[in-house]
Amino acid sequence: MKRLWLRIKLRNFADTRGSVATVFGFAMLAFIGICAITADAAILYQAKSALQTSANLAVLAGAQDINCCTNSPGTAVRTATDYTATAGKKNVDSRMSVALASGYPAMKCLTSVGIACTGPDAANAIVVKQTASVPLMFGKALGRSAATLAATATAIASGGKGTSYDIMLLLDTTASMNTADSSCSVSGATSLVCAIKGAQALLTQLTPSLVQVGLMTFPGVTNATQASYDYDCSTTKPTIAKYSASPLYQIVGLASDFKTSDSANTLNAASNLVRALQAGGSGCAQGISAVGGVGTYYADAITAAQNALTTSGRAGVQKVIILLSDGDASASSSNLPTGKATNQCHAGITAATAATGAGILVYSAAYGASTAAVTSCSTDSPQISACAAMQQMASRPSLFFAANRAGAAACISPANGATDLVAAFIGIGQKLSPPRLVSNDTL
Repeated sequence: MKRLWLRIKLRNFADTRGSVATVFGFAMLAFIGICAITADAAILYQAKSALQTSANLAVLAGAQDINCCTNSPGTAVRTATDYTATAGKKNVDSRMSVALASGYPAMKCLTSVGIACTGPDAANAIVVKQTASVPLMFGKALGRSAATLAATATAIASGGKGTSYDIMLLLDTTASMNTADSSCSVSGATSLVCAIKGAQALLTQLTPSLVQVGLMTFPGVTNATQASYDYDCSTTKPTIAKYSASPLYQIVGLASDFKTSDSANTLNAASNLVRALQAGGSGCAQGISAVGGVGTYYADAITAAQNALTTSGRAGVQKVIILLSDGDASASSSNLPTGKATNQCHAGITAATAATGAGILVYSAAYGASTAAVTSCSTDSPQISACAAMQQMASRPSLFFAANRAGAAACISPANGATDLVAAFIGIGQKLSPPRLVSNDTL
């Protein structure tokens, strides 16, 4: 009896071992299948990410050229195409076969982004849609050798709704700004008028719901009443103060009324800032003028701009100074505070560096700045040219712009190609609100 019981027990044990082997076999198959699916999923994830990245790069590149070229509409589409991942283009990916979806890149006019759809492209946005066939490692065992992916990206042109800024325009209004400038794109303009037209072009690009702008000039005026003559539409010119006489540099404080809405294509004629920039419409004659008479000294004006932004600007908003000057600070000692007659250009660099250190972005627009260290910035030791001084005042190289002025040596910005002052201001506006990605369902 005992032998029979032992025989049955051994037989059952053998049957159990066979069942375990069978279960283990199925488990291994399931595990291998999961590994295969996971491997293919990783391939698809990487491919999808690369496809989306190339679509993003393509629309951002194309958006920079929206309405760029009067004689060549469609430049944005050609640029975007050149940056896709399709064969022979700049972001080609050898891991997959990429094609543009029919009808793409496509120009769009979005109504919610605060950018006008004017210009040769009649658009303010561009859309790229790419498709890709991605080979699978293990999917072929299940009858699927490749998967099809798609990626869509939308970008808007520069301008419109973007980052919040508090901006102080700091403009040179010394007597030299009264000279005619045949290099300006505005026919027959003086240097001051060219600067004003550039500032107007900048304001047109900005978004009043996000941006506040103020205006300072140097030399400054004697008091607030004199400052009002620059925007009250009278013909009275303000009285200029010596740099040693505690001048008032601020003409208009920070305000957002320069346009009536984000989507407006024109400036608000009722704004004091707009009036000061001679765009106040019919019946508003004056605007800022280049009275001059006390030479060029901008270090204290830069510090005043920093202080105004710090005390009057909004909390948590990026502060910006946009400085326009020929850079040749060399005012007479009789017009300067004690101890400030020497190293006037370096003093400007020090002031701008302090503003940058306080978190303020300093844009520098050198207007006809001399490249000769011997004849410009004549009070400085070591010697420095006006062009170099303006370049060093910018918070970083990409924020330095240079514009030609008739009769002046060519001061060049390595980072920005604009040579006309109006174009330089437009370039500054584009850096403040560059082309950017938006959701594909943006209206």
